[in-house]
Amino acid sequence: MTVESFRTRGVDGFSLQMWAGRGRVRGMKNPIVTLAAALLISLVGLSIHAADEAAALPKAFIDGSGPGWTALGESDFVQVNCHPETWQWRDGIIYCTGEPVGVIRSVKQYTNFEVVVQWRHLRSGGNSGLFVWATEEALTGLKPGQLPPGGIEIQVLDHGYAEQYEAQQKKKPDWFTTHGDVFPVGKSRMKPFAPTAPGGSRSFPRKNLSRGVGEWNHYYARCINGEVRLWVNGEEVSGGSDCEPATGFLCLESEGAPIEFKQLRIRELP
Repeated sequence: MTVESFRTRGVDGFSLQMWAGRGRVRGMKNPIVTLAAALLISLVGLSIHAADEAAALPKAFIDGSGPGWTALGESDFVQVNCHPETWQWRDGIIYCTGEPVGVIRSVKQYTNFEVVVQWRHLRSGGNSGLFVWATEEALTGLKPGQLPPGGIEIQVLDHGYAEQYEAQQKKKPDWFTTHGDVFPVGKSRMKPFAPTAPGGSRSFPRKNLSRGVGEWNHYYARCINGEVRLWVNGEEVSGGSDCEPATGFLCLESEGAPIEFKQLRIRELP
């Protein structure tokens, strides 16, 4: 039995003692039964204590403030196929209008790195993303309204998007979630971590941790040797290995709705 099942069934220390006591009143003077009951009481108590201690332990949280981390600002990005007013950098906030659909990319290409960013959608159903390892080829010649046909996308999607899909399609979405999907785009390849979407190309999160419209979310992504792992609000949820390519630009995506980013920081790794 688990600790929870003992609690649910009322088999705590008190009830076990009463059970043992009833045995004695009825003449069941069996020292083995009494000893077994005492041991069980002790084990339950230890299990409850261990569970409570585990729940109280702090979790590791990477916020990009340690050695080697660098803040990424306006000068670290260049336009690809958005309008000049699509992206605005002010008072530590990266504001995106969402129009037109497109991306900005980092000045540098990266291979092994960690990146952290906070984001919040400003409209229900908002869609955006963080691209890693987007290639020069995938970004060349893009027109406004197009997204790169290459790279690994870390989805940034509001819960309202799923609600709108369900209202229109009369069924729940089974090919995307709003909690941190990771997937290859276009010609790129990735072996997704389970659970996966139907077809097996998209890694679904193991937990639903994203917050709704207007609330800040925290992403930490570790991209090393062709492997991407994503933490959402402090817990690892999704990712994939054997990514191709495994070198490229970092991109922020504009996709139809206003969104804000902040605390975008990166640390290059060997």
